[in-house]
Amino acid sequence: MKIAHRTTALLCSFAVAAGVSLAGASAHADERKDQPEVAVIGTGGTISGVSTNRVSFQDYKSGQLAISKMVDELRPEVNGLAKVTTEQFGNKGSSGYSIADYRKLTASVDAALKKSDGVVVTTGTDTMEEFAYWLDLTVRSDKPVVLTGSMRPWTVIGTDAPANLYNAIKLAASRKTKCYGTVVMLNDEIQAAREVRKTNALRMDTFESGRSGVLGAVDQDNIRLNRAPARVQKCGKSAWRTPFDLDRIVGKVSAKESKPLPKVEIAYSYQDAGGEAIKAFADGGAKGVVTAGTGAGGISPAMSTARTDAVKKGVTFASTTRTGSGAVYDSTGTTGVIGAEDLSPQKARLLLLLSLAATKDEKLIREWFATLGTAQFTTR
Repeated sequence: MKIAHRTTALLCSFAVAAGVSLAGASAHADERKDQPEVAVIGTGGTISGVSTNRVSFQDYKSGQLAISKMVDELRPEVNGLAKVTTEQFGNKGSSGYSIADYRKLTASVDAALKKSDGVVVTTGTDTMEEFAYWLDLTVRSDKPVVLTGSMRPWTVIGTDAPANLYNAIKLAASRKTKCYGTVVMLNDEIQAAREVRKTNALRMDTFESGRSGVLGAVDQDNIRLNRAPARVQKCGKSAWRTPFDLDRIVGKVSAKESKPLPKVEIAYSYQDAGGEAIKAFADGGAKGVVTAGTGAGGISPAMSTARTDAVKKGVTFASTTRTGSGAVYDSTGTTGVIGAEDLSPQKARLLLLLSLAATKDEKLIREWFATLGTAQFTTR
């Protein structure tokens, strides 16, 4: 007993000498214990790029740095935000991933959210808006999912990469976007997956949400949210989840006989556009085609003829505009052609693809485009 007493006294003396009380140390340990857990999943992109030199802003190789190394370079600062773990899903440009890869990414995010309070996914910016909307439609958990990347590689002067990653972890750890679905965080701005678009090939403020505007911003210690996606109204209800449970629709990733997702393509309209692309898509096995039309979804006479023929073969179409804003409303009198309202062609493609995987009922697909694809706040 005397030895134990002396040991306790000695520890107290060391603590006092160091200017730290045992109570304070215990409180710090409890604080760490109560920290949120954030999983960071790396897929590559410019954010993990290595430049030729410190000023080669566009001259670099993407997908070179491991996500674990990138997160470690943010320590000890990131340790004050959350208990952060990392997973290397892949390490290449965003355009290098297939729909089958997307399906596996959903499984990885779902698995991570079972153990963590939020997930950050790093990816290339070229198709980040598609990565984000895919996860928004397929992830089953309502916990925060934050996508981030950068317009400059990790190793150049003035890179936006470390700050974007740090702020994305901060946002996920805050849990403020619970039930928002997937959001994108770059350039200090928070954007909804459904609306966000890459609008410039090189500038760091490339991501915008059109007339809808940003959700909010991360200003150092302050996370400000000014609006929310409409789906937050269903928070805590089973209706919050989309109909696109991939484990049920196509089978678990680990299953040997999981079904492939249907092929859906995009046909772009312009003056005197031919119908060959639509015909080729239909003949090549596409189950759906999105038309990026002029104005409110108009397509050329040749494309219209090809579309009519493809509908007879069982191909389903979604009609969008190439203008970048405005809506193409649905006309229920046109069999096989669904108005995608203000979804961009690339996002309408993902919604159509998942819809065709889940059902053959055109009426139901129309309903999903009108509600899920164009979610609005209700007063009821």
